[in-house]
Amino acid sequence: MSRRSRLVALWRRIEAGHEQMFVARWRQGLRREARQRQDVLRALVLLDSLGVENPVAYETLELIPHLVADLHEWHQRLGRESFGDPGVCC
Repeated sequence: MSRRSRLVALWRRIEAGHEQMFVARWRQGLRREARQRQDVLRALVLLDSLGVENPVAYETLELIPHLVADLHEWHQRLGRESFGDPGVCC
């Protein structure tokens, strides 16, 4: 085993230890916070697409195609089996 590969292996163990020590304890809360922020962003983009005035419309207009991809996961998480008109999502 070369010196470089040993250093890489050591670095990977340090990363794993850091992950266990500092991130794992807060992972569920961090995921919940990230999901809430994604929901707010998604709501802003969807409201903008429905014509509701959005103060950040210029910035969110480009995000509509990216959010369509995860629309199905979002409405299922909210408890709806289908969303929108046929052909829109499900």
